[in-house]
Amino acid sequence: MSTIERRRLAKLTDSLRASGRPGRRNEPVAAFLWVTVAVFLFAGLGAFAKFTALYMPPLEVIFFRNVGCVLFLLPLLWLRGPSIWRSDQLPLYGFRVGLQMVSMTTWFTAVVMIPMAELMAIGFLAPLFGTLFAMMFLHEVVRGRRWAALAIGFVGAMIILRPGGTEMGLGQACALASAVLAGVIGPMVKQLTVRDDADKIVFLTNVMLVPLSLLVALPVWVWPSIDAVPYILGMGLCGVLGHIAHVRAYAASEASLVFTYEFSRLPFAAGIGYVFFGETIDVWTVVGALIIFGSAVYIVRREAQIKREAGMVRVRRGEDPLALTPLTMIER
Repeated sequence: MSTIERRRLAKLTDSLRASGRPGRRNEPVAAFLWVTVAVFLFAGLGAFAKFTALYMPPLEVIFFRNVGCVLFLLPLLWLRGPSIWRSDQLPLYGFRVGLQMVSMTTWFTAVVMIPMAELMAIGFLAPLFGTLFAMMFLHEVVRGRRWAALAIGFVGAMIILRPGGTEMGLGQACALASAVLAGVIGPMVKQLTVRDDADKIVFLTNVMLVPLSLLVALPVWVWPSIDAVPYILGMGLCGVLGHIAHVRAYAASEASLVFTYEFSRLPFAAGIGYVFFGETIDVWTVVGALIIFGSAVYIVRREAQIKREAGMVRVRRGEDPLALTPLTMIER
């Protein structure tokens, strides 16, 4: 490994660690890695939710998902102490949690009604809405290449979904509503990362969701079987780790760029649906997945190049006193 490669690896490691802390950053590669981890875990969350829904109504599944997350977050209380409860952004947390509850209700209803690949494909409207909201509320500048990557990723999702081939039922409508709300929530999470670290955001959000989701679940409450416990724990583990990775992605880069990467969740969802639920993967699913992967790889390489060039200086060879040779870019 060359000196430049070791230096770049060290920078990437530092940016991955720094994404857990509050502040504004521009680390496109770190954001891409965190999003990839998050969408894989969210696909696993969807699978565990499908299994859990065999034992209880979807509204109760939401409550136990939140309880499972809080259980896995309890060590943070011991590590961080009372400081993890404190934030000067509690009104924003409250607004975010309210929207999150509605989004989760529609998403968990959809997950038991339609195939996972279709659910994720409809969810790809979220990046489009999220990019617009990031421009409006966070004043992010979205360049043409990001719009192109978003459009290409959306085309790939629609190739997989082929919306003309299915009717719009309740499951599809719930998935659509969840996608719109996710587009609103994303920029709010990005705003929270400016002053609060990723672990605090995940902890406070899930703690606030527990009593709210209990109120929603009580009218349809069914005492769960002991057989549901492994699936509840699986939901909690995938939910909390996926949430942590997702928030760190927002902390590492601009919200509009994070949305560009989220198209990569569909191949994971399609694969899990095929392995565990017998949901068919046809040639169009493969084609769409390749298009989505290509768009994500292109934009992450382009954004990394822009950031690298911003950290370079132009120099001229010392044996050229007349400045006849072109400038050369080198890393600082």
